[in-house]
Amino acid sequence: MIAKLAWRNIWFKPLNTLLSVILLASSVAIITVLILLQKQFEEKFSSNIDGVDLVLGAQGSPMQLILSSVYHIDNPTGNISYDSAKVWMNHPFIEKAIPLAFGDNYRGFKIVGTNSDYLDKYKAKIAKGKLFEKNFEVVIGSEIATKLNLKVGDTFFGSHGDAAEGEVHEDFKYKITGITTQTGSVVDNLILCTIPSVWQMHGSHEEENPAHGEEGHVHEEGEHVHSEACNHEHDHEHHEDMTLDEPNMEITAVLLKFRNKMGIVMWPRIIAQNTKMQAASPAIEVNRIFSLFGVGLTALQYLAYAIMLISGISIFIALYNRLKERKYEFALMRINGASRTQLLSLIMMESLILCFVGFVFGTIFGRFALQFISNTAEDDFKMAFNPLELVWDKEMALFLATMVVGIIAALIPAIKAYKLNISKTLANA
Repeated sequence: MIAKLAWRNIWFKPLNTLLSVILLASSVAIITVLILLQKQFEEKFSSNIDGVDLVLGAQGSPMQLILSSVYHIDNPTGNISYDSAKVWMNHPFIEKAIPLAFGDNYRGFKIVGTNSDYLDKYKAKIAKGKLFEKNFEVVIGSEIATKLNLKVGDTFFGSHGDAAEGEVHEDFKYKITGITTQTGSVVDNLILCTIPSVWQMHGSHEEENPAHGEEGHVHEEGEHVHSEACNHEHDHEHHEDMTLDEPNMEITAVLLKFRNKMGIVMWPRIIAQNTKMQAASPAIEVNRIFSLFGVGLTALQYLAYAIMLISGISIFIALYNRLKERKYEFALMRINGASRTQLLSLIMMESLILCFVGFVFGTIFGRFALQFISNTAEDDFKMAFNPLELVWDKEMALFLATMVVGIIAALIPAIKAYKLNISKTLANA
């Protein structure tokens, strides 16, 4: 009965009620987005570096090397000699080395030359078809297959660089031999092929040599690579497959996993001093990203709590003004048998209902906002977020915090209703 009466009372002045609900829902929505975004962002970044102790690549920004080679969301720092990299890949300290050669793209999705170890690292199985075996056979991620409606046996031409609008390479046609299972990792949005496929594709296009930093097209370690590519040009025209044994070729990076963890500490300094390469630690760079990301999240959290405080003040003002307008009604309720506790409960119930409605709408709006963010992130960074995930501990804490705001906002009006002097109130009426 009290709950029903409280529901009717809060809609007696709908504009005041809507203002309070909108303010509260806004703060809840922002905090909900931050809770889900932080959890999923950290999970995705952390899961993608599992099994990668160091990344070997061209000299430059370590963070850029990690973002480009592990997460595929930045341009690489350049290319490195495959012959030089193999010396380190075959070192006794190394348990596994996964080479990566960035090629072109197909409709914005990167074409990456690698081997089967890359799929094993992300626990990506072949859902349909089979693994690539020959040059220009490719395995595509599950997200690409869904978005572009591709199937095993389809063929396509790659575009120059990493922009979908790049010049189309019509000399060689890629053929889809397999589609991976969905992993929630970067593999879902990559097109994978053999490393010689990347070399062969660009061997006859070296006259297009782009500026420093473009994927799969930079030669930092001497013009001999260009010359070597020219020596193979005749072969390419006859579509003779290149192999991993080609001398003086280049790759983009190598993902390294160590047997001896001392190498993780020693190698960055040794490689920087003795080669034209660098070895960057994903763990260090990801921690830097989290710290930068955390600063922005903390600022937004403060903003959200400030809005929640304002909404609490709004609820307090609405209830206090309503108490002054309804004190004669409350006095009559007391005469007709309502107890002091029931009046106090009525005021509290009105505030808690407002907060509950605000929390529900805020949670819904927050998930719609995360879906929008996910669509944008997926287009720009090939990283999706799940708006339907529930983070029980933090979201329950947010619910309790919202209810506490309601209790505090209703405290003074409820106490005044509880202490209402019936005879004095009716005499003044």
